[in-house]
Amino acid sequence: MQGPKHTPLLLRSALIFFFVSVVCSQSLPPAKLDGFVYGEHRIDWDAILIEAFFDPVCPDSRDAWPPLKQALDYYGDRVALVLHLLPLPYHDNAFVSSRALHIVNNLNSSATFELLEWFFKYQEKFYNANTTNLSKTTIVSNIVKFASEVVGNSFSGALEAGFNDRKTDLKTRVSFKYSGSRGVYGTPTFFVNGFALPDAGSPLDFKGWKTVIDPLITHKAKNFENLHFLL
Repeated sequence: MQGPKHTPLLLRSALIFFFVSVVCSQSLPPAKLDGFVYGEHRIDWDAILIEAFFDPVCPDSRDAWPPLKQALDYYGDRVALVLHLLPLPYHDNAFVSSRALHIVNNLNSSATFELLEWFFKYQEKFYNANTTNLSKTTIVSNIVKFASEVVGNSFSGALEAGFNDRKTDLKTRVSFKYSGSRGVYGTPTFFVNGFALPDAGSPLDFKGWKTVIDPLITHKAKNFENLHFLL
């Protein structure tokens, strides 16, 4: 989501300046590359790599996930996904929900995308208007209970402790800064094999994904046939 559809140019410029400023303030690179890998296996670097930048409380990110997931299931190991979080500053609860995903990923990485889908399903609970009169402490407490429904109540204490752990705060900040370093300022934004797809901030349907991916698979198959012929 890029904010209101008629966001003034001045506001967009201010957001870009803000992103650049926080990226420049990152003195050292993180110890580990940012992002959550979809699926149970390590990335096959021969696969087509999709990088998605999502905000857990962004409606457009929510709408973009089902067709992307459909494409991942359809293409199997020919396609890989790394998900990056971009907590947008005009979504009041974007940072705390993104932090919850980092905490859960530390506790049980197999539940990360399940929690993301849980946020998408009940996203309205965390919209600005629905939490205006709630304190930050109350919102964190509600998200701990919310996330416990996914990972299990036995993790409730660990989730709460995660919000008091400076490391999870830093990981969420790194996600934000990493997005800025890639020139991303709206969600959803997609990169395929390192190149940004057009229409950032808008969902892409399954047909759209096929339009992007099918030619790449065909091209790779032809290259393999040519290599086999030369050998």
